[in-house]
Amino acid sequence: MTNSKPSKKVENHGVAWEHAFGYVQAVQVKDTIYVSGQLSHDDNGNLVAPAELDEDKRPADFSQMESQIRQTYVNAQTLLARYGATLDDVVEETLYVLDVPSAFAAGSKVRKEMYGTDVPQCASNLIGVSALAFPEQLVEITFRAIINRPAV
Repeated sequence: MTNSKPSKKVENHGVAWEHAFGYVQAVQVKDTIYVSGQLSHDDNGNLVAPAELDEDKRPADFSQMESQIRQTYVNAQTLLARYGATLDDVVEETLYVLDVPSAFAAGSKVRKEMYGTDVPQCASNLIGVSALAFPEQLVEITFRAIINRPAV
């Protein structure tokens, strides 16, 4: 009996915190792609639409939620494309947010736009949290996608 590990294909964005924390952005095992928590950074690792902070270094408001959610989906699309996948292959997503009401309003609009339908065909969770990795960050989204192509 052999104890072989499943083949994994991993992908990264090349941002500094991948090495600092020690993780990959996405991993494919068999027909499943697991996408780590995505946030709204650009290609250089700069946060897109960072929240303004108050004197306690907490977001002063949540007006940047929509822009952050949109860029987060763009980053997920970039990773999925490297596996030949799209948002149509996503079966589950979880949005971790600092403010549920603003995320619900912004997320309902952006999700419909990004998935191209009024009812995206994936299980979805919206979870309020007390903090995220960066003070200016308002949202982080994880994804799971299923494709019909095994990892190479």
